[in-house]
Amino acid sequence: MRGGERPDREQAGGGTHTQAKDVCLRLLTERARSRSELAQALAKRGFETDVAERTLDRLTEVGLIDDAEFAQQWVHSRHTYSGKGRQALAVELRRKGIAQAHAEHALSQISGADEADRAAELVRKKLRTVAVPADRTERDKTVRRLVGMLARRGYGQSLAFGVVKAELARTGVDADDLGE
Repeated sequence: MRGGERPDREQAGGGTHTQAKDVCLRLLTERARSRSELAQALAKRGFETDVAERTLDRLTEVGLIDDAEFAQQWVHSRHTYSGKGRQALAVELRRKGIAQAHAEHALSQISGADEADRAAELVRKKLRTVAVPADRTERDKTVRRLVGMLARRGYGQSLAFGVVKAELARTGVDADDLGE
């Protein structure tokens, strides 16, 4: 090391530790991120693996990166505001590089009743803008669309169908013959 230089300012491959830290801090000011997301961002910007790892280790040590907390926040936010079901959230967490144990713990905060309630809210919202036809064939198409909407958001087929059937019955639509 030359006189006066700090170890975190040493050039190591694609950039310095300080530059890597600055990239991470900028990304973390936009939104919370997983360690894996930050590692990918650093790799994309050409930082050497050892520089990235040391930087990420330090940010984890000081509490700026916490995958367990990130998973909790992600699940709460995406379930509450985007209406995502447990299946979709599990896929999202896996894509963000969250460890299985952290993902399972975060997903456990959503009970079956919570998931059913959120699905019912989504169906009620959609039913305000969709007329349910009296014709059985057309009504079945509407049911399939509503179930499909829930499935795309990560709700299981049986839960989705049960919620749609219950919400249709609640609005006065004869739902007894659905699924026959």
